[in-house]
Amino acid sequence: MAFVFTLNQLLSHGFGLFLFAALVPMMRAEVGITHWQLALIGALTQIAYLAGALLLGSIGHRIGTVRLSISTGALTSVLLFSLSVLDDPIFIIMALTLLAASASISWGTIVEIVSRHAQKGQCSTYLTTISSGTAWGYVINGCVILFVVPLFGWQASWLIASLYGAFVVVLTLGMLMKLISSQAVNDMEEDIILSRRALSSKQLLNTVIKHPVARFSCLVCLLVGFSTMPFSNWLNTYLDGLGLASNLGGYTWTVAGISGILSSFLIGKLADTKGHAYALLVIFGVFFVCLLTFLYDVALFSPVAGFGYGLMYFPMWGVVAGWVGQSFGSTATMQINGICMVTFGLGGTVGNLVAGYIYDLTQSLELVYIIIAADAFLLVLLGCWIMWHQKHKLTLYNNAGHP
Repeated sequence: MAFVFTLNQLLSHGFGLFLFAALVPMMRAEVGITHWQLALIGALTQIAYLAGALLLGSIGHRIGTVRLSISTGALTSVLLFSLSVLDDPIFIIMALTLLAASASISWGTIVEIVSRHAQKGQCSTYLTTISSGTAWGYVINGCVILFVVPLFGWQASWLIASLYGAFVVVLTLGMLMKLISSQAVNDMEEDIILSRRALSSKQLLNTVIKHPVARFSCLVCLLVGFSTMPFSNWLNTYLDGLGLASNLGGYTWTVAGISGILSSFLIGKLADTKGHAYALLVIFGVFFVCLLTFLYDVALFSPVAGFGYGLMYFPMWGVVAGWVGQSFGSTATMQINGICMVTFGLGGTVGNLVAGYIYDLTQSLELVYIIIAADAFLLVLLGCWIMWHQKHKLTLYNNAGHP
């Protein structure tokens, strides 16, 4: 299950969200995509991703996550194929917008299915491993630029991604049918229970505000979005403004992808064995230290910052989803995870607006990365607070006379 869903994550996020960013220089030259159209793509894909998360939380449990998982995979494959033949920027923008919404829904369905079928003690390991599919996308997209585009052109890259998507859909369908057939009676009974346990909009809002796990998860995603989205969006501009080698950004993102791949399973295992708060504190602490070295010497420690980014960003999604799954049923976990995705997007939007304002004002991004480091320090403090809160709650529970 983890392997198949990792392939799905590579499809929906690695290719569906990030392949365009890798191919945009070549596509702009041939298709004639303007700067304002690129800005529109950034805005619309962000809105679509948030809309997909909200839509999934509202109607996902009614449609069924198995149907949605197959549907989003098939839609993503068709859209990837369409991008290999489209030459009108308007239609390309529409396809990329739909890809963003599909990616958001795809991750939410994965969280629900894994939360329902995996053992509680292995949920974070499964989900962090699956989330590493995005990191694989970073690495593979780099290889696409180096080997596929020079030989066959950028259109072939979209075509190969769509063929891969068709293969993944068939593989996913077979895996999900086995899950359903092996637990047919239990699944039918559980679907009724889960449908009744789905939170209404009012209940979902109250849960996010009042329940500590839901509240802390959303706060974590808000702060992570505020730091990671400006970090990734403005890094190449920052390096270029300092007059550094153009390939330094490529090295940095390669290291980020590799660290995300290698760390995801280990961080998930750490969360399942030592606790989710401990795992969050570790990845936030490493990210903060790596950012400090980056601020000290950008040219020397840019790949180190990429390492910290990859180690924190990619596993974080699985750790948070697994943590929420410890306290809620699979449907409620999917809904709360959708709100987490929305808060992440809001944090990233605010972070990018702040970065853009500072850059326009000072023509420098040094202050932006200082703010990002400060945000990372807040994440460390939040991790400490979550650990204290969990230990304090456990102490009260034991003092009440429970074994």
